[in-house]
Amino acid sequence: MKATGIVRRIDDLGRVVIPKEIRRTLRLREGTPLEIFTDREGEIILKKYSPMVELTAFASQYAESMAQTTGVMVCITDRDQVIAVAGGSKKELLQKNISRQLEMAINERETIVAVKGEKQFISIGAEEIEDVSAEVITPIICEGDAIGAVALLSRDPKAKFGEMEVKLVSTAAGFLGRQMEG
Repeated sequence: MKATGIVRRIDDLGRVVIPKEIRRTLRLREGTPLEIFTDREGEIILKKYSPMVELTAFASQYAESMAQTTGVMVCITDRDQVIAVAGGSKKELLQKNISRQLEMAINERETIVAVKGEKQFISIGAEEIEDVSAEVITPIICEGDAIGAVALLSRDPKAKFGEMEVKLVSTAAGFLGRQMEG
């Protein structure tokens, strides 16, 4: 744990203000759900809540199955980080923060089909993955909320994804969204 040197008092309603710098760094916005943990030393730990974490094992199996079927890399994210990777180097992406562009695409419920070099091509992670040349990304919607995304990524420089890949990713995103509702 890293000390910030910032001290806040609890108000009469039991509230504590999280400083703007920390909210910005951790991408905490008004309405962001937080989980509250305590430990034996009396520490209180706030952690961004992600309903997708409950599906991590299931999402990993789904991604593995899709990667075997398609022969390309599959990534599944929540609103903050990559929770499952198959068909490529997990070290590059697994549990890494997603890019701001992907966060915006999820918020806008935008499906992206792009080839590297095109204006709409976005990076999945905050750091770009080498050799990814084509992508299809679809948001996961659960009870009306955009909670993550499913992406197919190809390293084949000649790859172009079309309607079939869009349907495949949309089906996966729809299925995962419905799993979260149940």
